[in-house]
Amino acid sequence: MRPAFRSEDWVEVPGGEFLMGQDDGRDEERPAHRVRIRPFLLCRHQVTNDEYGRFLAATGRPGSPLSAAPQLSRPHQPVVAVSWLDAAAYCDWLAAALGRPFRLPTEAEWERAARGGLEGRLYPWGDEPPQTRAGYTERWLEGPEPAGTSAPNGYGLFDMCENVHEWCADWFDARWYEVSPADDPRGPASGSRRASRGGAWRHHVKIARCAARSSIPPHMTYTDYGFRVACGL
Repeated sequence: MRPAFRSEDWVEVPGGEFLMGQDDGRDEERPAHRVRIRPFLLCRHQVTNDEYGRFLAATGRPGSPLSAAPQLSRPHQPVVAVSWLDAAAYCDWLAAALGRPFRLPTEAEWERAARGGLEGRLYPWGDEPPQTRAGYTERWLEGPEPAGTSAPNGYGLFDMCENVHEWCADWFDARWYEVSPADDPRGPASGSRRASRGGAWRHHVKIARCAARSSIPPHMTYTDYGFRVACGL
């Protein structure tokens, strides 16, 4: 089944400069530093089970048994239990099928997108704590919510910093910000863990700060790890 490219599913994240990181955050978020990126496209929502299922059917790639539980496998929920290798393969398949440069976002691109144009704020909506969000206590009781059902950020992107952790393209280095270039940083050349961003349904606090960083080895899978797709311009 050939995937479709619908322009309404994509946001053009503007290029420019922003403050990445958080000086009063965790060690790996420091120092906060100015970063310049080029504009790019980012999908408004996390990749769903329905979308990922088309990839599995087209390629014969096996899905994870971890994602088969009823509370995790509804068509419009974000796909979970995908490794970084799975996510990268999905992007490669989409690029080949549609002839566009689809890929995972870099950490810098992801944070730029998550902030939604708000400079130096903790969350996509500002500094108010996650528990003040409408419906916070009723959501994520057994699994992720359907993709795209939260309030969008300033760029029109849904579920940034929440629902599932999202894989990024970069290798992870806790001290990368000390040496990171200012222009379109792509992460270190190698490593043992891949970067991920955002909060997840399994955590006690369900929504992460924009600057929060996480990582796991690229072959590992968890029921709160998913991804969304970026595209170069």
